[in-house]
Amino acid sequence: MNAVNWFEIPVANFERAVAFYEKILATRLALDSSFPGMRMAILPYQQPGVGGCLFEFEQARPHADGVRIYLNGGDDLGPVLDRVVGAGGQLVMAKTFLRQDIGYIGMFSDSEGNIVGLHSMS
Repeated sequence: MNAVNWFEIPVANFERAVAFYEKILATRLALDSSFPGMRMAILPYQQPGVGGCLFEFEQARPHADGVRIYLNGGDDLGPVLDRVVGAGGQLVMAKTFLRQDIGYIGMFSDSEGNIVGLHSMS
């Protein structure tokens, strides 16, 4: 059982946020408009893994002080962090080694002001 089943990253400007995440993750996001009043862009994941999305919804606002999520940084989160500033975000924490059994984390402020973490084992 996973502690998380799904996550949503709120955005104020959907197009800007999609462009930001597509640039830093170096991939296209799948757009989903099947929910009335909400636009979503699905972040890459494989079933049965935990997935999540960017979402634009009137009752949700991006902010830096909310729940912190850590996205999968792949084999090495360094290249993802290297693309953050060029995509319109800010580096909050450089790639940082925690422990051998945990690996590395880093954090950035996205184009919407959310603080998001990254994790990788190397």
